[in-house]
Amino acid sequence: MPKENSRNQVPVRAIISGGGTGGHIYPAIAIANELKERHANTEILFVGAQGKMEMEKVPKAGYPIEGLWISGIQRSLSVDNLSFPFKLTSSLLKARSIIKKFKPNVAIGVGGFASGPLLYVASRMGVPSLIQEQNSYAGLTNKWLAKRVNTICVAYEGLEKYFPAEKLVHTGNPVRKDILALDVTAKRVAAFQHFGLDPAKKTILIVGGSLGARSINESISKDLHKIVNAGAQVLWQTGKNSFEENPDSAGLLSHPLVKRTEFIYEMDLAYALADIIVSRAGALAVSEICLVGAPAILVPFPFAAEDHQTKNVLALEEKNAAIHIKNSDAKNLLVDAALALLQDTNHQQQLAQNIRQLGKPKATEQIVDEVLKLV
Repeated sequence: MPKENSRNQVPVRAIISGGGTGGHIYPAIAIANELKERHANTEILFVGAQGKMEMEKVPKAGYPIEGLWISGIQRSLSVDNLSFPFKLTSSLLKARSIIKKFKPNVAIGVGGFASGPLLYVASRMGVPSLIQEQNSYAGLTNKWLAKRVNTICVAYEGLEKYFPAEKLVHTGNPVRKDILALDVTAKRVAAFQHFGLDPAKKTILIVGGSLGARSINESISKDLHKIVNAGAQVLWQTGKNSFEENPDSAGLLSHPLVKRTEFIYEMDLAYALADIIVSRAGALAVSEICLVGAPAILVPFPFAAEDHQTKNVLALEEKNAAIHIKNSDAKNLLVDAALALLQDTNHQQQLAQNIRQLGKPKATEQIVDEVLKLV
């Protein structure tokens, strides 16, 4: 039997920890799916934070999950910070119990509150460990774990300033297979039919993350009449937190050119019909837009941890691969910038060509390669 096949018979018992946002959860699920495809006998246990969206999304993807009582430290003075030492102690103890019971032969951290305690305990207990840093600026949890883990998979260049260089592997970010396999031309007709939009109209896709983006939503609400008057149409994901908040002062939310929804599950179809994209700049969104190769206007959320979304955009802006609009400028500039880009096909082609070059279609496979090296 070839050596590679012999290695593939080693049972894989993997703990994957992290979450808090779709930007952490969906890459984690992509890694889990790739592991299962490679090894039918793989057993996977997720560990997340109690009350966070991974506790709902992961079981829907078919994987078991345990929850830790953990949250982040607030930047401002907060009563919640007083409970942090108790939460951390509780999470460390539960993480130890989970590891002793599950007996993983590898631990994977994808960022988020739960990954800190879990990966810390795993490394202390001798479990080979890997973390995946999705952003261009390393988060506090991953910087804290860097000296303890065996491998650090990164999506951007230049992270040697945060992590030991000998542990770094430049893989890119994992994305869902339906995005990887997306053929825009083949799916475009079906996409317009699915969302009930007109294929003859220029289309703006507006997404602000799974929870929504207040500044983007308020900007679109304020100037929606400009988009409609220009004869363009929008597919607009408001996010769960903002769907009911948008005022319909101009009576345009039910206009045929406006398709507004709380959440888009069929993102492959959404990307297929978009002439341009308006989005936040989370790691997952940026990675998907790179692979799709779409002209994009990015409005980073300035209060994300370490302001990492702004740093994600700056990394693209340096390569003329996206348009950057500050959160504070969105209300005055966003819709006008979107309409200007919608009319400028040369600029669209330039942005699309540049951002497509930054895509990493083999990211999930390469990360799993590194996982299996540890096993």
